[in-house]
Amino acid sequence: MLEALRNALRIPDLRRKIIYTAILMGVARIGAYVPVPGVDAAGLAAQLGLDSGNIFGLMDLFTGGALSRFTLFSMGVGPYITASIIIQLLALVIPKLEQMIKEDQKVSAKLTRYGTVVLALIQAFATTMMARNWGVVTNDSPFSLILIIVSLVAGTSFLMWLGEKISEKGIGNGISMLIFIGIVAEIPSNVRNVVMALQAGAISIIGVLVYLIVTVALIAGIVLVQEGQRRIPVQYAKRVIGRKMYGGQSTHIPLRVNQAGVIPVIFASSILTFPLTLAQFIPAVSAVQRWIGYGTVGYNILYVGMIIFFTYFYTAVTFNPQEIADNMKKNGGFVPGLRPGRPTSEYMERVLARITLPGAIFLAIIAVMPFVISAVTRIPQNILSLGGTGMIIMVGVALDTMKQIESHLLLRHYEGFLS
Repeated sequence: MLEALRNALRIPDLRRKIIYTAILMGVARIGAYVPVPGVDAAGLAAQLGLDSGNIFGLMDLFTGGALSRFTLFSMGVGPYITASIIIQLLALVIPKLEQMIKEDQKVSAKLTRYGTVVLALIQAFATTMMARNWGVVTNDSPFSLILIIVSLVAGTSFLMWLGEKISEKGIGNGISMLIFIGIVAEIPSNVRNVVMALQAGAISIIGVLVYLIVTVALIAGIVLVQEGQRRIPVQYAKRVIGRKMYGGQSTHIPLRVNQAGVIPVIFASSILTFPLTLAQFIPAVSAVQRWIGYGTVGYNILYVGMIIFFTYFYTAVTFNPQEIADNMKKNGGFVPGLRPGRPTSEYMERVLARITLPGAIFLAIIAVMPFVISAVTRIPQNILSLGGTGMIIMVGVALDTMKQIESHLLLRHYEGFLS
């Protein structure tokens, strides 16, 4: 791996991408320590109950501790993810919008940006009003409240811009990379919490060892599912053009068990976080917190269902069997035993539907595993905030980023990371 990393740094274009990504991720971490003016961060953290392992603890994990410090990036990229989901769902029910997005991808990006600002404004307003009601705002004048709202919206907008720039000029998916670096940044804090809890006798060394063993097994399982694939054999017919013969080779189409990657987990957690956050601020909808509060049976059922739904949804959005079958037919390719065109498309749809289900169920099981591990090891979730959701995102983003670097290395005949 070290040799592969040295090879990556030898390639000027790849080196620039890695350095560019590292710099922007460093900027994101610096912004996670710039406080929002006019708010008692310690008092707000105490009111939110971040030490009790609630939904705000999960939000704090995704923002790399920015929420507990109530900094510019306290809301993270949650509004952006929610806005992108809304736009994609609207495109499915509004044919005109779908056609506009297919003709120009910039339309989708522009609408997502507008939606992000609107959702960020709503969440920032709710957060500011809650902080004022709890008495943690040092000055509740209209100007001070507007300043807090604008600061939070500007922080989310800036994070959105950083994510887009990483995707455009760096390595990996920008938004996923920002969530990844936030989760990684919280690992030292988790280690410190475990050491302090061991010294205080709050947890046992046996429980910690069981947690480590289960964590290693989960990481291995995540890698296995993320890399698992079903290969559809494809044969290309021989064609004679002039004096040369083309085609005739055999290849395959790799259908991944988890075609959507970590996106379903990020989507599901963001969708559930938004109403639960508002429910904390509006007493009239406290029933929402009681029935689907973080860690409850209702929350876990919804979480599992949404992960499975978004796995199928995102797979359908990103993988088009009909288009692949048409391209194969144009180039003289066919699946042995099947006619080109529609039969091939229907076959790939059936195979993809079968292999997606176990991948989606596995993702859902890993995502709710923290509650099981906490019950077995008797380690409270506020001590180890890095649960199944965090592990899936960390491992998934790391694998996707390594694959991008791998493709650059193999393109230049270097041995990659995954050899």
